[in-house]
Amino acid sequence: MGYLGFVGMKDVLITGGTGSFGRAMVRRLLATTESTGPETPRIIVYSRDELKQANMRAEFSWKEQSRLRFFLGDVRDIPRLRRAFDGVDVVIHAAALKRIEVGHYNPGEMVKTNVLGAMNVIEAAQDTTVTKVIALSSDKAYQPISPYGCSKAMAEALFLAANNTRGRFGPAYAVVRYGNVAGSNGSVIPTWRRMIETGATVLPVTNTECTRFFMKIDEAVDLVLQTIQTMRGGELAIPTLPAYRLGDLVTAF
Repeated sequence: MGYLGFVGMKDVLITGGTGSFGRAMVRRLLATTESTGPETPRIIVYSRDELKQANMRAEFSWKEQSRLRFFLGDVRDIPRLRRAFDGVDVVIHAAALKRIEVGHYNPGEMVKTNVLGAMNVIEAAQDTTVTKVIALSSDKAYQPISPYGCSKAMAEALFLAANNTRGRFGPAYAVVRYGNVAGSNGSVIPTWRRMIETGATVLPVTNTECTRFFMKIDEAVDLVLQTIQTMRGGELAIPTLPAYRLGDLVTAF
Protein backbone atom coordinates (compact mmCIF):
# COMPACT_ATOMS: atom_id res chain seq x y z
CA MET A 1 0.00 0.00 0.00
CA GLY A 2 3.01 2.34 0.12
CA TYR A 3 3.31 5.35 2.39
CA LEU A 4 -0.39 6.17 2.63
CA GLY A 5 -1.31 2.63 3.57
CA PHE A 6 1.56 2.39 6.07
CA VAL A 7 0.41 5.37 8.12
CA GLY A 8 -3.28 4.66 7.66
CA MET A 9 -4.03 7.82 5.72
CA LYS A 10 -7.38 8.34 4.13
CA ASP A 11 -6.91 11.66 2.36
CA VAL A 12 -3.89 13.92 1.97
CA LEU A 13 -3.93 17.60 1.02
CA ILE A 14 -0.95 19.61 -0.24
CA THR A 15 -1.06 23.39 0.03
CA GLY A 16 0.90 25.03 -2.76
CA GLY A 17 0.36 21.75 -4.52
CA THR A 18 1.01 23.03 -8.05
CA GLY A 19 4.66 23.87 -7.29
CA SER A 20 7.67 21.65 -8.04
CA PHE A 21 7.44 19.84 -4.73
CA GLY A 22 3.67 19.39 -4.91
CA ARG A 23 3.76 17.87 -8.38
CA ALA A 24 6.54 15.48 -7.36
CA MET A 25 4.69 14.49 -4.19
CA VAL A 26 1.46 13.85 -6.09
CA ARG A 27 3.26 11.60 -8.57
CA ARG A 28 4.88 9.65 -5.74
CA LEU A 29 1.61 9.20 -3.86
CA LEU A 30 -0.13 8.02 -7.01
CA ALA A 31 2.69 5.55 -7.67
CA THR A 32 2.95 4.15 -4.13
CA THR A 33 -0.70 3.77 -3.18
CA GLU A 34 -3.29 1.43 -4.56
CA SER A 35 -6.87 1.98 -5.56
CA THR A 36 -9.30 0.35 -3.13
CA GLY A 37 -12.58 1.25 -4.78
CA PRO A 38 -14.75 3.70 -2.87
CA GLU A 39 -12.12 3.86 -0.09
CA THR A 40 -9.38 5.07 -2.43
CA PRO A 41 -7.45 7.88 -0.70
CA ARG A 42 -7.99 11.33 -2.20
CA ILE A 43 -4.97 13.44 -3.06
CA ILE A 44 -6.01 17.09 -2.90
CA VAL A 45 -4.06 19.89 -4.57
CA TYR A 46 -4.76 23.23 -2.88
CA SER A 47 -3.40 26.33 -4.58
CA ARG A 48 -4.46 29.76 -5.81
CA ASP A 49 -3.34 29.59 -9.46
CA GLU A 50 -6.09 28.27 -11.74
CA LEU A 51 -3.81 28.04 -14.79
CA LYS A 52 -1.22 25.95 -12.92
CA GLN A 53 -4.01 23.69 -11.71
CA ALA A 54 -5.31 23.25 -15.26
CA ASN A 55 -1.83 22.51 -16.58
CA MET A 56 -1.14 20.08 -13.74
CA ARG A 57 -4.43 18.26 -14.27
CA ALA A 58 -3.47 17.73 -17.91
CA GLU A 59 -0.23 15.97 -16.85
CA PHE A 60 -2.14 12.98 -15.46
CA SER A 61 -4.12 10.17 -17.04
CA TRP A 62 -7.88 9.91 -16.62
CA LYS A 63 -7.39 7.08 -14.13
CA GLU A 64 -4.98 9.19 -12.09
CA GLN A 65 -7.26 12.21 -12.28
CA SER A 66 -10.04 10.16 -10.69
CA ARG A 67 -8.00 10.12 -7.49
CA LEU A 68 -7.05 13.81 -7.60
CA ARG A 69 -9.00 16.82 -6.40
CA PHE A 70 -8.03 20.37 -7.31
CA PHE A 71 -9.14 22.94 -4.76
CA LEU A 72 -8.72 26.60 -5.65
CA GLY A 73 -7.87 28.68 -2.59
CA ASP A 74 -5.31 30.73 -0.69
CA VAL A 75 -3.73 30.00 2.69
CA ARG A 76 -4.67 33.58 3.63
CA ASP A 77 -8.34 32.52 3.51
CA ILE A 78 -9.14 30.50 6.64
CA PRO A 79 -12.80 29.70 5.79
CA ARG A 80 -11.61 28.23 2.51
CA LEU A 81 -8.93 26.20 4.31
CA ARG A 82 -11.53 24.80 6.71
CA ARG A 83 -13.68 23.75 3.77
CA ALA A 84 -10.71 22.13 2.01
CA PHE A 85 -9.50 20.32 5.16
CA ASP A 86 -12.88 18.72 5.87
CA GLY A 87 -12.37 14.94 5.79
CA VAL A 88 -8.60 15.25 5.27
CA ASP A 89 -6.23 13.14 7.38
CA VAL A 90 -2.81 14.63 6.55
CA VAL A 91 -1.88 18.14 5.41
CA ILE A 92 1.47 18.86 3.78
CA HIS A 93 1.96 22.62 3.93
CA ALA A 94 4.17 23.67 1.01
CA ALA A 95 2.54 27.01 0.09
CA ALA A 96 4.85 30.00 0.56
CA LEU A 97 6.27 33.11 -1.02
CA LYS A 98 9.89 32.08 -1.48
CA ARG A 99 11.84 34.55 -3.61
CA ILE A 100 14.28 36.52 -1.48
CA GLU A 101 14.20 39.66 -3.63
CA VAL A 102 10.38 39.64 -3.50
CA GLY A 103 10.54 39.50 0.28
CA HIS A 104 12.89 42.47 0.47
CA TYR A 105 10.54 44.58 -1.64
CA ASN A 106 7.27 43.20 -0.25
CA PRO A 107 7.94 42.01 3.32
CA GLY A 108 4.32 42.58 4.36
CA GLU A 109 3.04 40.26 1.65
CA MET A 110 5.54 37.60 2.73
CA VAL A 111 4.27 37.88 6.30
CA LYS A 112 0.65 37.50 5.14
CA THR A 113 1.40 34.26 3.28
CA ASN A 114 4.26 32.68 5.21
CA VAL A 115 3.36 33.69 8.78
CA LEU A 116 -0.37 34.44 8.87
CA GLY A 117 -0.91 31.63 6.37
CA ALA A 118 0.84 29.25 8.76
CA MET A 119 -1.45 30.39 11.57
CA ASN A 120 -4.46 29.78 9.35
CA VAL A 121 -3.32 26.26 8.46
CA ILE A 122 -2.83 25.46 12.16
CA GLU A 123 -6.25 26.76 13.14
CA ALA A 124 -8.04 25.11 10.22
CA ALA A 125 -6.40 21.78 11.07
CA GLN A 126 -7.53 22.09 14.69
CA ASP A 127 -11.09 22.80 13.57
CA THR A 128 -11.39 19.82 11.25
CA THR A 129 -10.50 16.11 10.97
CA VAL A 130 -6.77 16.53 10.29
CA THR A 131 -4.49 14.28 12.36
CA LYS A 132 -1.05 15.30 11.05
CA VAL A 133 0.37 18.51 9.60
CA ILE A 134 3.89 18.67 8.20
CA ALA A 135 5.21 22.08 7.17
CA LEU A 136 7.99 22.61 4.67
CA SER A 137 10.67 25.10 5.71
CA SER A 138 14.05 26.31 4.46
CA ASP A 139 17.67 26.40 5.54
CA LYS A 140 17.26 30.19 5.37
CA ALA A 141 15.17 29.99 8.54
CA TYR A 142 18.40 29.35 10.48
CA GLN A 143 19.91 32.64 11.69
CA PRO A 144 17.79 34.52 9.11
CA ILE A 145 18.96 37.76 7.52
CA SER A 146 16.16 38.28 4.99
CA PRO A 147 12.40 38.80 5.29
CA TYR A 148 11.95 35.41 3.69
CA GLY A 149 14.19 33.67 6.21
CA CYS A 150 12.57 35.52 9.11
CA SER A 151 9.09 34.59 7.93
CA LYS A 152 10.01 30.91 7.65
CA ALA A 153 11.66 30.95 11.08
CA MET A 154 8.45 32.38 12.53
CA ALA A 155 6.37 29.79 10.70
CA GLU A 156 8.55 27.02 12.12
CA ALA A 157 8.02 28.36 15.63
CA LEU A 158 4.26 28.51 15.10
CA PHE A 159 3.96 24.93 13.87
CA LEU A 160 6.16 23.47 16.58
CA ALA A 161 4.42 25.47 19.33
CA ALA A 162 1.01 24.36 18.05
CA ASN A 163 1.73 20.97 19.60
CA ASN A 164 1.46 22.60 23.04
CA THR A 165 -2.17 23.60 22.55
CA ARG A 166 -3.56 20.92 20.26
CA GLY A 167 -5.49 19.13 22.98
CA ARG A 168 -5.87 15.42 23.50
CA PHE A 169 -7.26 14.65 20.06
CA GLY A 170 -5.82 17.54 18.06
CA PRO A 171 -3.46 17.16 15.11
CA ALA A 172 0.28 16.63 15.49
CA TYR A 173 2.57 19.19 13.83
CA ALA A 174 6.10 18.72 12.50
CA VAL A 175 8.49 20.73 10.31
CA VAL A 176 10.93 19.63 7.61
CA ARG A 177 13.72 22.08 6.89
CA TYR A 178 15.83 21.49 3.81
CA GLY A 179 17.98 23.29 1.27
CA ASN A 180 17.68 24.25 -2.37
CA VAL A 181 15.94 21.68 -4.55
CA ALA A 182 17.94 21.42 -7.75
CA GLY A 183 15.91 22.40 -10.80
CA SER A 184 12.87 23.66 -8.89
CA ASN A 185 10.78 26.50 -10.28
CA GLY A 186 12.61 29.83 -10.13
CA SER A 187 15.95 28.38 -9.03
CA VAL A 188 19.25 29.24 -10.71
CA ILE A 189 19.74 26.00 -12.67
CA PRO A 190 16.64 26.27 -14.93
CA THR A 191 17.07 30.07 -15.06
CA TRP A 192 20.65 29.80 -16.30
CA ARG A 193 19.73 27.04 -18.74
CA ARG A 194 17.03 29.21 -20.32
CA MET A 195 19.51 32.09 -20.63
CA ILE A 196 22.10 29.87 -22.30
CA GLU A 197 19.48 28.51 -24.71
CA THR A 198 18.68 32.08 -25.77
CA GLY A 199 22.35 32.84 -26.45
CA ALA A 200 23.55 34.39 -23.20
CA THR A 201 27.31 34.30 -22.68
CA VAL A 202 27.31 35.87 -19.21
CA LEU A 203 25.24 34.49 -16.34
CA PRO A 204 24.16 36.69 -13.39
CA VAL A 205 25.42 35.71 -9.92
CA THR A 206 24.55 37.90 -6.94
CA ASN A 207 27.43 36.57 -4.83
CA THR A 208 29.87 33.88 -5.96
CA GLU A 209 30.64 32.99 -2.32
CA CYS A 210 26.99 32.28 -1.51
CA THR A 211 26.53 28.73 -0.25
CA ARG A 212 23.65 26.51 -1.28
CA PHE A 213 22.68 23.10 0.09
CA PHE A 214 21.95 20.66 -2.71
CA MET A 215 18.91 18.38 -2.69
CA LYS A 216 17.10 16.41 -5.38
CA ILE A 217 13.34 16.63 -5.57
CA ASP A 218 12.96 12.90 -4.89
CA GLU A 219 15.03 13.30 -1.72
CA ALA A 220 12.74 16.12 -0.59
CA VAL A 221 9.69 13.91 -1.14
CA ASP A 222 11.35 11.00 0.70
CA LEU A 223 12.14 13.20 3.69
CA VAL A 224 8.57 14.43 4.01
CA LEU A 225 7.05 10.95 3.67
CA GLN A 226 9.48 9.47 6.19
CA THR A 227 8.66 12.24 8.64
CA ILE A 228 4.93 11.62 8.22
CA GLN A 229 5.51 7.95 9.06
CA THR A 230 7.45 8.58 12.27
CA MET A 231 6.20 11.94 13.60
CA ARG A 232 4.49 12.27 16.97
CA GLY A 233 4.44 16.07 17.02
CA GLY A 234 7.15 18.64 17.62
CA GLU A 235 9.80 17.24 15.28
CA LEU A 236 12.11 19.49 13.24
CA ALA A 237 13.65 17.26 10.58
CA ILE A 238 16.90 18.58 9.07
CA PRO A 239 18.73 16.39 6.54
CA THR A 240 22.49 16.31 6.04
CA LEU A 241 23.10 17.78 2.59
CA PRO A 242 26.13 18.50 0.40
CA ALA A 243 26.94 22.20 -0.05
CA TYR A 244 28.34 24.15 -2.98
CA ARG A 245 29.32 27.73 -3.82
CA LEU A 246 27.32 29.55 -6.52
CA GLY A 247 30.63 30.56 -8.06
CA ASP A 248 31.56 26.91 -8.53
CA LEU A 249 28.11 26.09 -9.90
CA VAL A 250 28.17 28.83 -12.52
CA THR A 251 31.68 27.77 -13.55
CA ALA A 252 30.37 24.24 -14.12
CA PHE A 253 27.83 25.67 -16.56
